[in-house]
Amino acid sequence: MSVKYENPLYKRYASSEMQFIFSDDNKFSTWRRLWIALAESQKELGLDITQNQIDEMISNVKNINYEAANKYEAEVRHDVMAHILAYGEQCPAAKPIIHLGATSCYVGDNTDIILMRSAMLLIKRLLVNAIDKLWTFADKYKSLPCLAYTHFQAAQPTTVGKRATLWLADLLLDLEQLDFTLCNLKLLGCKGTTGTSASFLSLFDGDHKKATQLEEKIAIKMGFDAVYSVSGQTYSRKVDYYVLSVLSGIAQSAYKFSNDIRLLSHLKEFDEPFEDKQIGSSAMAYKRNPMRSERIASLSRYVIVNALNPALTASSQWFERTLDDSANKRISIPEAFLAVDAILSLYINVISGLSVYPKIIEKHLAEELPFMATENILMYCVKKGGDRQELHERIRKHSVEAAKGIKQEGSDNDLIKRILNDKTFDISEQEMKDILNAENFCGRAKEQTEEFLSEVKPVLDSNRDLLGVQVNIKV
Repeated sequence: MSVKYENPLYKRYASSEMQFIFSDDNKFSTWRRLWIALAESQKELGLDITQNQIDEMISNVKNINYEAANKYEAEVRHDVMAHILAYGEQCPAAKPIIHLGATSCYVGDNTDIILMRSAMLLIKRLLVNAIDKLWTFADKYKSLPCLAYTHFQAAQPTTVGKRATLWLADLLLDLEQLDFTLCNLKLLGCKGTTGTSASFLSLFDGDHKKATQLEEKIAIKMGFDAVYSVSGQTYSRKVDYYVLSVLSGIAQSAYKFSNDIRLLSHLKEFDEPFEDKQIGSSAMAYKRNPMRSERIASLSRYVIVNALNPALTASSQWFERTLDDSANKRISIPEAFLAVDAILSLYINVISGLSVYPKIIEKHLAEELPFMATENILMYCVKKGGDRQELHERIRKHSVEAAKGIKQEGSDNDLIKRILNDKTFDISEQEMKDILNAENFCGRAKEQTEEFLSEVKPVLDSNRDLLGVQVNIKV
């Protein structure tokens, strides 16, 4: 136990892999890799920097002296300068050229971009695996008829698999947005204090080409194709908004999925995974609550609201730089990724272990199908020679009486029995059974599912290398 507050996102929910991405070790070693890339590129472009200085920096890239950095930050009240000084202690030969010409955002902003890209790649892996599990589920149950619902009122039947394609379609939209955002993510580069590259132009004696080449070299060394063409001291905070919008979209999809699972759990048609010794309620021992779906909903709500942070930050920036973004970014961006990491892990866990109860689904369908089948019954009997108007009136009266029995007396739906006992209809039990075959009322649900899954298959095939993730639900 701890006497300090510990964020539940890393204590209870997020994976160690996602936690590492936003860890101090990863953050500050990335700062150092950026300083190395800067020095190497400056050396390549003719500045008086030795290989010995660079080698000294490389040898200490992960050996971060936090004690020294914390001591300096307490004195200078500037985290980047503190780490420059601490790095310089370990690299006395390189000390004069560390951070040469750069501003704080060179390491801060570029690192943020690098970490967000790493985190988005991890999210993509989880998202693709969730899509794969949903694909399998939809295919398995593509032919199983079930009640559909509009306004949470019984409506024309669909299939369990077809309903799953709706969840799947949402995640595919999220994947498209994620891929688009990833493809368009660029490095800030090194444009100096107000984005004009004045300091670097000075270092290169007014050579504009070298100032441009410096950015290009750093981008390549850090694994990027390009830098943002223009910036102030910082990259546009709209980038953060677009990234968190992708995460918000995933949260919205997961939230919708979790709501449906919770409702279906209430109907006893579905159950999320429930372990042998798991307790549903501290008071009611029989309870089997959909707590993982509820956790998805809870975390998703947080992510959706959190996406407002970069939106407000982006809209309130002053000219070339203001620092009222910093504290907000430090919290909102990592926490959004940690939360979505947990959400998708839960999503994969739930859909992989979902229990489906066909008998209950069939029972619910049988309770509502008689009313839905009345038009089919009417048409069948007219074809046999019945009077459409007379039969319509008889169905209306029987339906009213059956509904009254269900709602006022709690009796079973006896509409079909009433029609079979009414000689006006001239219909046998076998004929009625054939009419009431649930598959007759599902339209193209099965075929739509098959067609859609065939569209999704190439997406899974192109991301085959991402499949096979093992998720661990801590609590």
